[in-house]
Amino acid sequence: MSINLEEYSYELPEPKIALHPPKDRGTSKLLVYNKGMIQHHQFGDISSQLPKDTTLVFNDTKVIPARIIMHKDTGAQIEIFLLEPLTPSTTHEVVMASKNECSWKCMIGNARKWKEQTTLSHPTLDFTATRIGKSEVLFEWKEGEFSELLEEIGKIPLPPYIHRDVEDNDEDRYQTVYSKMDGAVAAPTAGLHFTEEIIADLCKKGVRTEYLTLHVSAGTFQPIKTDDITKHPMHNEQVWIQKETIESLISSTQIIAVGTTSMRTLESLYWFGVRLENGLDDFYIKQTDPYTLDTIETKKSLENVLLHMEERNAAVLAGQTEIFLYPGYEFKVCDGLITNYHMPNSTLVLLVAAFIGEDWRKVYKEALDNDYKFLSYGDSSLLIP
Repeated sequence: MSINLEEYSYELPEPKIALHPPKDRGTSKLLVYNKGMIQHHQFGDISSQLPKDTTLVFNDTKVIPARIIMHKDTGAQIEIFLLEPLTPSTTHEVVMASKNECSWKCMIGNARKWKEQTTLSHPTLDFTATRIGKSEVLFEWKEGEFSELLEEIGKIPLPPYIHRDVEDNDEDRYQTVYSKMDGAVAAPTAGLHFTEEIIADLCKKGVRTEYLTLHVSAGTFQPIKTDDITKHPMHNEQVWIQKETIESLISSTQIIAVGTTSMRTLESLYWFGVRLENGLDDFYIKQTDPYTLDTIETKKSLENVLLHMEERNAAVLAGQTEIFLYPGYEFKVCDGLITNYHMPNSTLVLLVAAFIGEDWRKVYKEALDNDYKFLSYGDSSLLIP
């Protein structure tokens, strides 16, 4: 399938990009697109806009302070951006709890001034970083867990389009109120609008709430640079899903994903069930899988996954996905999506276009015309095709 990326561009004026969160969480604008019709609300009204018997699925990943600033003896500043854990495990939870040493794949700022096999020291803590490869860094320290060290020396990794320094407020506001599992280097921003009070109101009104984990990678900001979008390399991301969540999904009639990360996880779950149907029991969803594997009924796929877990007496399903959802894809699990407004020509705009078709342009024009704020700290939308 040939897709012209320019057809998924639009003009995003700089003043439309939200550089700060709203003063109070939960007060953003909410555009509701429901089967072609558009209405404008405040996000606090979200419970009244959801269809009956909705199951909302949240991503409970927690953003880690993934930006570390180190200095050479010469005074040169080296910025280390954590991407993926390597040792003692590729699992975030294990690495964050590690003591004495761990290694990560990283992006390195000012890399030409930091030679491989040389070590940088921290000015105030007993903490060193050794560049052991082009993008691999070994960290060593004396006391405590790596997560504790990061809290002291790391900074929240704001998106590259927010052109300002990290402020104290970001430590709280670039994190969902239900964040739990350390590992993301970018926030699942659709969830930033929810407050504990809004979630309580949803539950009171009979909305079912479920949680899963996808550790958002820096790949979410990676622009598409290939003429053939199918050749755009998607970074793999780690996912965890509780058995109880899968049981709930099987019995749900209306599933709405809170954010593109939840949507990618839910659709990946379906394709794992398809892989099981074909005798493949490794939960690693390649970006080509949705376009090369034969489909089965959604309920059958989820039941395959549940049986797989029961046979292994597993309470949690762990896997990885590099799923890429673009126009032409038919959604298998998600009936709705809560999401912010995304960069032109991005994989996330392609996902929205895949979900609601050409009306994505109508939604984005309506948001721009009504002074909605865009990107991570911006306003929200509820999309029901």
